[in-house]
Amino acid sequence: MFFFLGWNLAGAIGSATSEGLLENGCHVALTDLPSAALENLGVQLRQTYGERVTTAYLDVTDPASVSQGFEAAIKTWGGVDLVIVIAGLAMVSSLELMDFAGFRRIECVNTEGTLLLLREAARHLRVQGTGGDIILVSTKNVFMPGAKFGAYSATKAEAHQLARIASQEMAEAGVRVNMVAPDAVFSHGSRRSGLWAEVGPDRMRARGLDEKGLEAYYQSRNLLKAAVTAEHVSRAVLFFATRQTPTTGATIPVDGGLPDSTPR
Repeated sequence: MFFFLGWNLAGAIGSATSEGLLENGCHVALTDLPSAALENLGVQLRQTYGERVTTAYLDVTDPASVSQGFEAAIKTWGGVDLVIVIAGLAMVSSLELMDFAGFRRIECVNTEGTLLLLREAARHLRVQGTGGDIILVSTKNVFMPGAKFGAYSATKAEAHQLARIASQEMAEAGVRVNMVAPDAVFSHGSRRSGLWAEVGPDRMRARGLDEKGLEAYYQSRNLLKAAVTAEHVSRAVLFFATRQTPTTGATIPVDGGLPDSTPR
């Protein structure tokens, strides 16, 4: 099985998902913008998993770069079976004061980037004719948006809807498209969430909390009083990737139980 990761690989969820798939025998193409973090993760994982790990630069906002990223994975292993879409930037702003250029930047990554990855994945998987899986790492904000988090909530909702449509369009080709919707994930080992590095300071100021207090707040608000981790998200991805049920177009919440985020 080959695995293609779309964005923000070196963050908490991306690195945990890569490790989970490698532990289950996958070949993994690590993709992200050029960075030391990407290269370091590649080196780290190759020490354990050897030639089952490769890296490729990919900018989800650039159609040519997305195409080249897929071609790099295909050149290495001959095909792509599993595509994980992790595209997520955020900013904190009320709608009233929102910078339009900033919103468009978020939309370019979260929505247009998802579209480009879905489009390229669909083309290759249809040509291969062997089926496959696409999994979008979505967010609980699709169902439970937050004040001053409109740009992220709206653009991730667009991405989520695109994935639902892809599940309808790709089923005839044997391709399943599913979504995983986590609540706040702060880190994976020493790797911090890039999204929470962006929005965490505002959330801490708004609630008068430090970093540990903010993590405790998010844990306390769910029904199970559970800390949501990157490993939990990885396991939800693995559920879909290993095809344990005949499921497409579905969403697994990974949030400890948030009644307000229950789809209705």
